[in-house]
Amino acid sequence: MTRFQIISSLPDNYNGEGNCAAIHVHPTGKFLYASNRKDHHSIAVFGIDQQTGELQLVEHEPTQGLTPRDFTIDPSGNFLLVANQDTNTIVTFEVNKQTGALTPNGKVAKVPTPVCLKFWER
Repeated sequence: MTRFQIISSLPDNYNGEGNCAAIHVHPTGKFLYASNRKDHHSIAVFGIDQQTGELQLVEHEPTQGLTPRDFTIDPSGNFLLVANQDTNTIVTFEVNKQTGALTPNGKVAKVPTPVCLKFWER
């Protein structure tokens, strides 16, 4: 393997602490998502160039909670669910399949200290 790109999951002008907790690729292979914890509490959304594999920032979407420990994308690729560990919530976002951008859809589940999310498929 050869490293060909270094890209931050945090905004360029961000000076606080931050670290990634989870990284997942959309089922279409067109987008990469990374959760930021510590002070930023967001999901970084990147487009994946299908020819080169290079990432291009799409957005930083706030997780509407604290410490996004994990997240998952449903098998259809329509929804992304975020486990906010320190606010005891799982927040659902709709995925724009053209851009990869996330939009909160108002569905929030109260769950004590969520740290891992998985879809069970039969």
